Amino acid sequence: MGDDSEWLKLPVDQKCEHKLWKARLSGYEEALKIFQKIKDEKSPEWSKFLGLIKKFVTDSNAVVQLKGLEAALVYVENAHVAGKTTGEVVSGVVSKVFNQPKAKAKELGIEICLMYIEIEKGEAVQEELLKGLDSKNPKIIVACIETLRKALSEFGSKIILLKPIIKVLPKLFESREKAVRDEAKLIAVEIYRWIRDALRPPLQSINSVQLKELEEEWVKLPTGAPKPSRFLRSQQELEAKLEQQQSAGGEAEGGGDDGDEVPQIDAYELLEAVEILSKLPKDFYDKIEAKKWQERKEALEAVEVLVKNPKLEAGDYADLVKALKKVVGKDTNVMLVALAAKCLTGLAVGLRKKFGQYAGHVVPTILEKFKEKKPQVVQALQEAIDAIFLTTTLQNISEDVLAVMDNKNPTIKQQTSLFIARSFRHCTASTLPKSLLKPFCAALLKHINDSAPEVRDAAFEALGTALKVVGEKAVNPFLADVDKLKLDKIKECSEKVELVHGKKAGLAADKKEFKPVPGRAAASGATGDKDTKDISAPKPGPLKKAPATKPGGPPKKGKPAALGGTGSTGTKNKKGLETKETVEPELSVKVCEEKASAVLPATCIQLLDSSNWKERLACMEEFQKAVELMDRTEMPCQALVRMLAKKPGWKETNFQVMQMKLHIVALIAQKGNFSKTSAQIVLDGLVDKIGDVKCGNNAKEAMTAIAEACMLPWTAEQVMSMAFSQKNPKNQSETLNWLSNAIKEFGFSGLNVKAFISNVKTALAATNPAVRTSAITLLGVMYLYVGPSLRMFFEDEKPALLSQIDAEFEKMQGQNPPAPTRGISKHSTSATDEGEDGDEPDDGGNDVVDLLPRTEISDKITSDLVSKIGDKNWKIRKEGLDEVAGIINEAKFIQPNIGELPTALKGRLNDSNKILVQQTLNILQQLAVAMGPNIKQHVKNLGIPIITVLGDSKNNVRAAALATVNAWAEQTGMKEWLEGEDLSEELKKENPFLRQELLGWLAEKLPTLRSTPTDLILCVPHLYSCLEDRNGDVRKKAQDALPFFMMHLGYEKMAKATGKLKPTSKDQVLAMLEKAKANMPAKPAAPAKATSKPVGGSAPAKFQPASAPVEDSVSGTVEPKPDPKKAKALGVSSKAKTAQGKKVPSKTSLKEDEDKSGPIFIVVPNGKEQRTKDEKGLKVLKWNFTTPRDEYIEQLKTQMSSCVAKWLQDEMFHSDFQHHNKALAVMVDHLESEKEGVIGCLDLILKWLTLRFFDTNTSVLMKALEYLKLLFTLLSEEEYHLTENEASSFIPYLILKVGEPKDVIRKDVRAILNRMCLVYPASKMFPFIMEGTKSKNSKQRAECLEELGCLVESYGMNVCQPTPGKALKEIAIHIGDRDNAVRNAALNTIVTVYNVHGDQVFKLIGTLSEKDMSMLEERIKRSAKRPSAAPVKQVEEKPQRTQSISSNTNMLRKGPAEDMSSRLNQARSMSGHPEAAQMVRREFQLDLDEIENDNGTVRCEMPELVQHKLDDIFEPVLIPEPKIRAVSPHFDDMHSNTASTINFIISQVASGDINTSIQALTQLFQIESLAREASTGVLKDLMHGLITLMLDSRIEDLEEGQQVIRSVNLLVVKVLEKSDQTNILSALLVLLQDSLLATASSPKFSELVMKCLWRMVRLLPDTINSINLDRILLDIHIFMKVFPKEKLKQCKSEFPIRTLKTLLHTLCKLKGPKILDHLTMIDNKNESELEAHLCRMMKHSMDQTGSKSDKETEKGASRIDEKSSKAKVNDFLAEIFKKIGSKENTKEGLAELYEYKKKYSDADIEPFLKNSSQFFQSYVERGLRVIEMEREGKGRIPISTGISPQMEVTCVPTPTSTGSSVGNTNGEEVGPSVYLERLKILRQRCGLDNTKQDDRPPLTSLLSKPAVPTVASSTDMLHSKLSQLRESREQHQHSDLDSNQTHSSGTMTTSSSSTANIDDLKKRLERIKSSRK
Repeated sequence: MGDDSEWLKLPVDQKCEHKLWKARLSGYEEALKIFQKIKDEKSPEWSKFLGLIKKFVTDSNAVVQLKGLEAALVYVENAHVAGKTTGEVVSGVVSKVFNQPKAKAKELGIEICLMYIEIEKGEAVQEELLKGLDSKNPKIIVACIETLRKALSEFGSKIILLKPIIKVLPKLFESREKAVRDEAKLIAVEIYRWIRDALRPPLQSINSVQLKELEEEWVKLPTGAPKPSRFLRSQQELEAKLEQQQSAGGEAEGGGDDGDEVPQIDAYELLEAVEILSKLPKDFYDKIEAKKWQERKEALEAVEVLVKNPKLEAGDYADLVKALKKVVGKDTNVMLVALAAKCLTGLAVGLRKKFGQYAGHVVPTILEKFKEKKPQVVQALQEAIDAIFLTTTLQNISEDVLAVMDNKNPTIKQQTSLFIARSFRHCTASTLPKSLLKPFCAALLKHINDSAPEVRDAAFEALGTALKVVGEKAVNPFLADVDKLKLDKIKECSEKVELVHGKKAGLAADKKEFKPVPGRAAASGATGDKDTKDISAPKPGPLKKAPATKPGGPPKKGKPAALGGTGSTGTKNKKGLETKETVEPELSVKVCEEKASAVLPATCIQLLDSSNWKERLACMEEFQKAVELMDRTEMPCQALVRMLAKKPGWKETNFQVMQMKLHIVALIAQKGNFSKTSAQIVLDGLVDKIGDVKCGNNAKEAMTAIAEACMLPWTAEQVMSMAFSQKNPKNQSETLNWLSNAIKEFGFSGLNVKAFISNVKTALAATNPAVRTSAITLLGVMYLYVGPSLRMFFEDEKPALLSQIDAEFEKMQGQNPPAPTRGISKHSTSATDEGEDGDEPDDGGNDVVDLLPRTEISDKITSDLVSKIGDKNWKIRKEGLDEVAGIINEAKFIQPNIGELPTALKGRLNDSNKILVQQTLNILQQLAVAMGPNIKQHVKNLGIPIITVLGDSKNNVRAAALATVNAWAEQTGMKEWLEGEDLSEELKKENPFLRQELLGWLAEKLPTLRSTPTDLILCVPHLYSCLEDRNGDVRKKAQDALPFFMMHLGYEKMAKATGKLKPTSKDQVLAMLEKAKANMPAKPAAPAKATSKPVGGSAPAKFQPASAPVEDSVSGTVEPKPDPKKAKALGVSSKAKTAQGKKVPSKTSLKEDEDKSGPIFIVVPNGKEQRTKDEKGLKVLKWNFTTPRDEYIEQLKTQMSSCVAKWLQDEMFHSDFQHHNKALAVMVDHLESEKEGVIGCLDLILKWLTLRFFDTNTSVLMKALEYLKLLFTLLSEEEYHLTENEASSFIPYLILKVGEPKDVIRKDVRAILNRMCLVYPASKMFPFIMEGTKSKNSKQRAECLEELGCLVESYGMNVCQPTPGKALKEIAIHIGDRDNAVRNAALNTIVTVYNVHGDQVFKLIGTLSEKDMSMLEERIKRSAKRPSAAPVKQVEEKPQRTQSISSNTNMLRKGPAEDMSSRLNQARSMSGHPEAAQMVRREFQLDLDEIENDNGTVRCEMPELVQHKLDDIFEPVLIPEPKIRAVSPHFDDMHSNTASTINFIISQVASGDINTSIQALTQLFQIESLAREASTGVLKDLMHGLITLMLDSRIEDLEEGQQVIRSVNLLVVKVLEKSDQTNILSALLVLLQDSLLATASSPKFSELVMKCLWRMVRLLPDTINSINLDRILLDIHIFMKVFPKEKLKQCKSEFPIRTLKTLLHTLCKLKGPKILDHLTMIDNKNESELEAHLCRMMKHSMDQTGSKSDKETEKGASRIDEKSSKAKVNDFLAEIFKKIGSKENTKEGLAELYEYKKKYSDADIEPFLKNSSQFFQSYVERGLRVIEMEREGKGRIPISTGISPQMEVTCVPTPTSTGSSVGNTNGEEVGPSVYLERLKILRQRCGLDNTKQDDRPPLTSLLSKPAVPTVASSTDMLHSKLSQLRESREQHQHSDLDSNQTHSSGTMTTSSSSTANIDDLKKRLERIKSSRK
C-alpha cells in the first residue's frame, strides 16, 4: 500500500505523467480544477502544463483519457499559450481519440479541435484533419470529416479553407466504407451551402448516382446567404457590436455581409489548371493556314475542345492567339470566324488575368469584325470580347476601343457602344476615373447625333450606364452641350441599367460621394482585382479637396486628352450658374444697349462716343464706379463690353481713356460671370494694345482677368492666334511675355502644347530679336513643366538658336515650377475631387507629355521588317533592329499601336547573340520614352519578358535590362507590373541572378508606392524560398525586400503565408519577419496640400484621403505608424524612403532646399547594437577586405538606408567623386548640430570613410581626413568610447593611409591616430598599428613604427600588447629593414623605450644580430639621453610614470570609467599649464614633462616634506625583493626604483587638487604589493575619508562633481580588492561599529560601509585562505559584544544584523566546522553570542547535508536554540490556542503562533487543530497567511553568500561589465562573464528579464539603493532546485502554511524524505562543492 499512496504527495504536473493510471486520473482532475480557477489567461501557471497537454489527450487508459480531454478543452479555451500546442494536440486527437469507441471521447476531441480554431489556429487544425483523411482507420476518417463539417458550419468559409477539402472530396466519394461516403455527402452539402454552384465543376467526376443524390440535397437548402455562428477570438468583440447594431437598426449588417461572403469562393479557384499547349495537334499551325476551309475547321475544333477546360495553365499562348486572331480578322468563312471567336472566349475564360497580355492584340480585330451581320457570328464575337474584357482593364484597351469608334460602319459603331456599355457595368466609381470617362463620353456624344438610330440607342445606353456607375456629378460636365431631350433619354437608360455590382455604385452617386464598393463584390470573382488599387484607397468626401487640376488636361497620366484643352475645357467645377459653362449666345448691339442702359447712368451711355476726350474720360469714370458697385448676378457682362467696344472702341486715341477702358474690362471679367462670348468681343482689342507703351500693362491685366474667368488654356490659344495673325512684333513679343508670366501664375494644366509649339516656332523664326527672346523665355517657363522632352521639338532649329534655347533650359534646371496662385479660387473651391486616386506618384510631366503630338508608326512595321527581325542570320536580325531604332528615333513620340513589333522584339530578348539582346533592350528603352504612359498596355507582353532577361549570366546584359525595366516603370507606374501572376512566376524561377536583380528592383520600387495590387501576395511564397536560397546574394536581397513587402501586405498576411513552409524554415522566416517588422518603413504619405506644389496646377494625380490630417501626410517618421505630432516641421522627411513618396508629381523633383531640410542622420533606437549583433551572428558580412567588393558597398547602403537621409545617401554612393565631396561638406556642417545622430550612425560613417580611403581622388581623401579630425575631437568632447566593432572595421584601413606618398595626408592620419587615443585605449590601438608595420609599403612601416614610439612615450610601456617583450622583439626586427626610413624609425622607437626604462630594454628585445645591436647602441649613445643618476631619472620618469599608471587604470576599466580617468588626466595637465593648452590645440600633445615640473615648482616644498616621512614609513617595502604587480605582468621590469615611485605618488596624494589625489591613490592601490602594506588603522581612516567624501553634498555642486564621486567610487572598489583582505575586513567592521555608535553619523554612511562589507563577502570564496580568520572573528566578537542581537534589532535599519549574519554564514560555509578552531584570540567567548551563533549555523548546515529534518526553514540562522521539553511545548501551544479562541486576544494569539512556528519549524500543531472545527482550522490557516504576507511582504532577508541582483550590478564597477577582463593578472579576480552568468541565474530566479543585460545602473547608484544580499552561485541554484522539489511535496501535505513563499532565498532547506532523485542531486551537489574548493 505504501507504494500505492506514494503518488498522492506528488505535485499535479508529476501526477499527470505518473505511470499509475489512478495517479494520472487524479492529476487530470486536479489540473481541471486548477484550470477553472485561473482567471488570468496570461498566468504563468499555464506554461507549466504546456508540454503535458498532448499526454492529456493521448492517454492510453480510456477512462483517464476522458478526464484528460475535459482538462485539455478547458486549457485550450483559457490559456494564452495554448496555441503553441496546436499541432501535437490535434494530431494526438486525430490518431488517439477519433478511433475510440466512446462517443463522449470523440465529441470532446471535436470540441478541442473547434476550440483551437476559435483561438486563431484554424490552418494548423485543418492541416492535421486533412492528414487524418489519409488514415487507414475509417473511424478516424469519418471523425475528421465530421470535424471539418462542423468547423465549416460554425466558422464559415472564410476561416475554413475549402479548396483543400474539395480536392479530396472525389476520393472520399469513392471510399469502400459507407460511413465515409455518407459523411462526404454531408460535408459536400455543407460546402454547397457556402459556395453554391462553384462546387459543381470539381464534383463532375464523381459517380452519377451520388451526384444526383447531392443535387437533391442541394435543392432543399435554404437560398439565403449563410452566416457563421461562431467567431474567432479576435472577431468576437466585433460580433457583439454587430449584434447591438442589428438590434438597434434591424439590418445593420445585412447588405455588407452578403457582399463580403457570397462571391468569396470562386469555382475557378477550386479547379486544377490544365496544360493544353502540348495537346494541340502537331500540324495545327499548318492546318490553320490551309486553303481548304474544312481543314481549318478541324484545327479550330481541336482547339475548341481543349479550351473547354474551365481552368488553363499559364503558358506562352502568343502564337495560338495570333493564329485565332488571323482567322477572326481575315477568314472569309463566317462559320470559322464564329468558331475562332469561341476559341478565344474559351482561352480568355480559362486563363483569366493571364490572358490580359494578349487582349490588346485581339480587341481591335474583334471590334472591326462586328461589320458581319450574321447573328451567330455577332453573338460569338460579343461573347469573346466580353470574356476578354474581364481579363484586362478598360484602361488598357481604351485606346483600341476609341480608335474603332470613328469607324464609318454603323454596326461596328453600334456594337462598340454596346460593348462599352457592358464594360461600364463591370466598373465602379473608382475603376472608371474621369480621365478614362472623358474620352469615352466625347466619342459617345458624337454617336448620339448619328444618323443611324441603332447607333444612337447604343450610345444612349453606354452613357446611361456611365451615369449609373459614377453618378451625375461626374458625368454632367461632359454632357454640358447635350439638349434636354437627349439628356432625358440618357437618364432613362440609366434607370434601366442593372449593374454587376448591385446598386451600390449608383447609391454612392446619388449621395454625391464616391464611396468605394466593398472590394470583394466583384463579378464572378474575376473583376474583383481589376483595380483593387483604386478600391483600397478611401475616396475623399465631396468638396474637401481643391484639385489643382484644371479641366483642360486630364489629371491622370494614362491617356491623352481627347479634347486637347479646348472644347469643353471651361465646363467643370464652377459654382452657381457656372456648373454649366457660361456659354452666352451672342447678343445684338440693340439688346446690349438696352441691357447696359438698365445698369449704367444715362449720361454715361450718351458720352461714350463723345468727341471730347475729357467727356469720354468722365464717362469712363462713371462707368467704372457703376461696375464696381454692381452685383455679380446682375452684371450684363456682354452688354457692358460691347458698350466699351462701341466706337471709338479699341481705336481710342487718348491713352488715359484707353487705360480706364482696359481697367474696366479687367473689372468686369473679375466681378461678373464673364463668358467666352464676351471675351471674344474684347480680346482682339486687348492684343492690339498689349504692345502699347502706356496701355500695355492695363491690357495685360485685363487679359489675366479674362484668363481667370474663361480659363487660361482657352484664353492663351485665342491670344496667341490673334497675336501671330498680326504683323506688329511688339505685340507678339509682349503677348509671349504675358503668356510666360500667366503660365507661372495659373500653372500649366490643360494648355495645348501642340498649338503653342507651332506658334513658338514661328516666333523663333521672326526677324525681330525681341520676339525671339520672348519666345525663348516662354520655352524656359514651359520647360519647367514639360521637362527635357520639350527640347525634342526644336532639335532641327539652327545650332545658334538651339544653343540659346539650351542655355535657357540650363537656367531653369533644378528649379521647381511655382505653385499656381491664380485660377484656383473660383474653380476649385467647389470642385469635386477628381475621383482620381491614381496608382503611383507619377511625374507630373506626364500630363503634358500626353499633349505632345504622337506619330502613328504601325504602317512602318511591315511584315518584311518583322520577318527580318526574326531571320536566322544574326546580321539580318541586326539590320531589322537597326531599322526599328531608326523608325522610333525619327518619330520621337509615337502612338501605342505598333502592330506586330512587340512579338518580334520579344523573340529577340532571348536571342543567342547577346549583342542583339542588348540592342533590343535599348530599343525597348527608346520605345518607353517615345510611347510614354501608353506603353502600359505592353507591360504584360513585352515588359515581363524584359524582367526574364534580368536572369542573364552576363552582368552588362542584366544592367541593360534593369535600366530598361526602370525606363518602362517610370512611364507606367508599378501597378501594371505587380498585377497578375507574371511577376511571381518570374520570382519562382530558380535563377539566382534573376532573383537577386528582381528583388533588388522591388526593394527599390515598393517603398515609393502608396498602395499595391493584392496580387503582390502571390510573390510572398517565392520571397520566402529566396530567403533560404543557396546563393548568399539572393538571401541578402530577399531580406532587404522583406520590410517593403510587409509595408504593403502587413505583418499578419506575411506571417500567415509562412503556414505552408516546413517547420524549420517557418521558424527562421518568422524570426526574419519579426526583425523586418521592426525596420518596416511607413508608407509614403499622400501628397498633402500643404507640401505638394501642384505643378502649375497639373495637380498631383491623387488626393490625400479626407480623413488624414495634413501633417500626417508629411510625417515619414521612422516609426511604422507615423504620428502626425512627431513630424516636426512640415516636410521633414526623416525616413529616407519617404522622400520619394512625397515627391510632387513633376519631372523636376522637389529641389534641394525643401528636400534637404531634415536631419541627415536618423537616430534608430538600438540600431547600432542590432548591427553589431548581426555582424557577430554572421548575418551580414564582416567588414574585412583587402579592396571593397560590391557586396560590401551594397550592404553598407542597405544598413544606411534606415538611418541616413535618402538624398545624402545618394550623394555618398554616387559614382562621381564631387558628390562625395558634397556629402562630406554636408556632414561637416551637421556634425555639431546632430551629435546624437552621428554617434548613432558612427559605425556606418566610419565604414563609409574606409571606402573613401580606397578612392584614388586626393581631394576626397583630404576632405575625409578633415572630417575625421573634427569627428574624433567631437567624440572625445562627448566622452564617447569607440566600440570594438567600430574600431576593428576602421583603424586597419586608416593605418593603410599612413603610408601615403603625400606628406600632408600622412600628417593628417597621424593627427587622427593621436586623437583616437582619447576615444579608444592606446593599448588596444597598439596591435592595430603593430599590424601596420607588416605592410609591404615602406612608408607605412616607418610611420607605424614612429607612431608606436609616440604611444610608448605618451602612455608608458603598458600599451605594448600582448606583452612589452613580444612587442619590442617585433619592433626590433625592423632594425634590419632594407629601407633606411624604416630602420631609423625602428631605432628611434626603441631609443624612446630606452629613455623611459633604461637597460631593461635589452632584456626585453632578446638577441639581435651584431650589426643591428651595434646600430642600436650607437643610436642610444647619440640620443645622449641616458639617465645619469637616480634623482634626475626620477624627475624624468615622473610624467612617464603618471601616464603609464593612468593607462593601466585605463586598461583595467572599460567604458565610461576609462574615459573618465583620461579626462581627469587632461584636466590635471590643463590646470597645470594653461598656456600650453591654448598654444597646442590637441590636448594629448601637451608636453607632460614641462607640466609635471611646473606642478613641482608650484608646490616646491611639499614633495620634500612628505618624502622624509614616507621613506621611514615605507622602509620595510624595500627589504624584500619588490614584486610590484600592476596591471601588466611585465610592469616589474620597469619599476626599478620603488622609493622614487612611492615618493612621487605620495607627493600627488598630498596635492591640493582633489582629482590629482584620487588619481594618485588609485595608482597606489594599483600596485598590489604597496596596497597590501596598508594597515587596518590607515585603511579605516582612508575608507572613512572616502565615504565621507562621497556623501559630501558640496561635491555635487562642483562642475565635475559626478565624476569625482564616480572616481572615488572606483577607488573604493580598488581599495577593497587590492588591500590586505584581513586588514580591510577588520577596518570595515570597526568602521561599521563606530558609525552605528556615533549618534551624529548618517545612516547613509553605515549603509555604504555595509555595502563595502557585502562586496568583501563576495570576494571571500577567493580570498578566504589569505585571511587571518582569528583576527576577523575577534573583530566580530567585539562588534557583537558592543551590539548584542537585541540592540541590533532596535536599529532603524535591519541591514546591520543581516550583514553580520551574511558574513558569518559565508565564513561558516567556506570553512565548515574548522571555523570553531579560529576563536583563539577571544579571551571570554561568553561575552558575545558569536560562538553560539556559529554552532547553530554548523548544526544547521550539518542538518542540511545529512538530510535529517523534514521541514523547510528559511531562517536557518535565526533558529532558536533552547531545547524545550515536549510537555512545555504542549502547554505553550495550548496557551496560544486559548488566546486565538478568545475574542479579544485572537490577533495576539495568531501572532504568537506565527512566531512559534517560525522558531520551531518542526513543531507539530496538527493535534491541536484536529479536534477543532473545519471553520476554526481554516481561520487559523488564513490568519497565519495574512501575518506572513504582512511581515514577509516587507522583504525577507535570506542569509546567503552572494549579493542581490541590484547589488550585483551596483557593486561591480561598471567598467568590468563590458566584455573582456583585462587586468586579471594576479588571479584574484574572476572575469565578468562568471558574474554575468550568476546574474543571469539570479535574474531568472527573480522572474526578471535577461534580455537587457547592458542597461546597468551607473556607479553612483551604489550610493542610493540599499540592496539585499541573495544567492549568487550555481551551487546555490541547485540548492534552490532541491528546496523547490521538497516544497512542492510539502504543499500536498498542507503541513507547512509557509510553503507558498517564493524561493528567491538561497537558504538550505531540510528534508527527511529519502527519495532517490533528491539523494542523487545531493551527491552531485557535494561533488560540485568539493571541486569548487
